[in-house]
Amino acid sequence: MPTDARIREIAPRLTFQSHRVPTEVKVELVRRLVDAGLRTFELSSFVRPDLIPGLADAEDVFARVPRVSGLGLGCCVGNTRGLMRAVDSGADTASFLLSADEDFARANIGRSTTDSLAELERMAAYASDHDIVLGTYVIFAWGGPTGPARGGADLERLAGRLLDIGVDHWILADSSGYAAPPQIRELVGAALNHIPAENLTVQIHDARGMGLAALLPLLDLGVRNIDTTLAGSGGHPAMPGSQGGGVCTEDAVQLLELSGVRTGIDLPRLIDTANWLATEVGAPCKGFVRHTGLVPRDETAGRLAFSW
Repeated sequence: MPTDARIREIAPRLTFQSHRVPTEVKVELVRRLVDAGLRTFELSSFVRPDLIPGLADAEDVFARVPRVSGLGLGCCVGNTRGLMRAVDSGADTASFLLSADEDFARANIGRSTTDSLAELERMAAYASDHDIVLGTYVIFAWGGPTGPARGGADLERLAGRLLDIGVDHWILADSSGYAAPPQIRELVGAALNHIPAENLTVQIHDARGMGLAALLPLLDLGVRNIDTTLAGSGGHPAMPGSQGGGVCTEDAVQLLELSGVRTGIDLPRLIDTANWLATEVGAPCKGFVRHTGLVPRDETAGRLAFSW
């Protein structure tokens, strides 16, 4: 198992696309997370503001977040115009929103997966002439929202085409929370037949309570790049009420640290920020450790409060 993992915090995009807040709140969230030791973020999406008004301030957020050593700022993009905006805003990476589910692709962006791949090819040509790393999501990689579970054979249909286009940085997203550890191993193993582990990020949405169980199998496979969302927050603006949150960042950090995997993150500060997001910002949040407290490491855990 690797001795360290890279946590990429995606709450600035995933949470605020469905929970609208002023730009200064987004900047304050990133500042607090940076103070807690996080250095890699999916900061926003450069997409149509009429569809996702909560992220219409993407340029302003990129301009105002604090810059520190080692900071990596990523974003989502849906077409070449969005990629151009990302480049102009100084994004380090941009990830295309490619859906493995055909029905979702048509409902979300109005074009098929095949048409999306053609758009990605145009974007790759643009990115090659600019200082940005273009990667792609494969959302609903493990299945959903309209179809059954997917596995390695389904990924094969996309993998060759992505490599032909020249896109070899992938984010596999279990957007419906279908995957237990065996399914994680199968699909990630299939991806690693095509790209190196350092080019692969895995993003689990904890819709069915299996999210944390996916983390250690990832590390066993050599995958160190993990997407999480503070307090398990997040959602899709066109799917209200869906369980759209990612694996809870503070819960993931505690699990990894107790497993001997360094994250470089100050967990008490992270918990304070998660509580700030839930209480002061009012974002819908989940998670465990911010309610129950850290696993104690010494005799200062407190006294038993007990009564019949």
